[in-house]
Amino acid sequence: MLDPSDFVGVSFWIISAAMVAATYFFTVERDRAVGKWKTSLSVAAMVTGIAAIHYFYMRGVWVETGKSPVVLRYVDWLLTVPLQIVEFYLILAAITTVRAALFWKLLVASLVMLIFGFVGEVGTMSYWPAFIIGMAGWLYILYEIFAGEASKINAANGTAASKAAFNALKWIVSVGWAIYPIGYVLGAGEGGDASMNLIYNLADFVNKIAFGAVIWAAATSSHDAAASTAGDAAE
Repeated sequence: MLDPSDFVGVSFWIISAAMVAATYFFTVERDRAVGKWKTSLSVAAMVTGIAAIHYFYMRGVWVETGKSPVVLRYVDWLLTVPLQIVEFYLILAAITTVRAALFWKLLVASLVMLIFGFVGEVGTMSYWPAFIIGMAGWLYILYEIFAGEASKINAANGTAASKAAFNALKWIVSVGWAIYPIGYVLGAGEGGDASMNLIYNLADFVNKIAFGAVIWAAATSSHDAAASTAGDAAE
């Protein structure tokens, strides 16, 4: 049974339901998108759908054992974080031709961030060196989307909708993803599992759902703009 005083367990439950609701919403709203934005909304739904499945299992592990579901959490992230990185590529690919090398650079950086976070948490590698290497992967992603090739392509070729989406996503990746290192640091202390999981759960709630909401806003604004243009032409 879920103890009402177990705030971590309650957070697992809330986020499980929220991820299911978000998946349904993004899937239904896909019909309002136009062109390549449909793919972006499909990816957003995949991110929250995969997260929902893992959160149901992670909630059970926490409630029954009181221990951190580290493996399940990182399996979730290994699937969903690269998909979120794909969104940047899809936004750019929707407006211009983009080198495949950009996608691979972002993907490799995200895997470095996740793999070293995992080996640090399970003790395969020293906690803090793993943290530093994982942070380096995240910092490279930030460089790429704020000042690197991805940023330049968006600035030069972006539409109003794509620029708004790209700029919102890059702030989620910088500010929102900064919550994860906080959880990692808190997990280093004695009895840090509760604090770490509460922070991780909050971060997933904000980042996965907000990430998809930004894509939805851009996709539907493009649809509304296209519909308005078509209506003007008909008149």
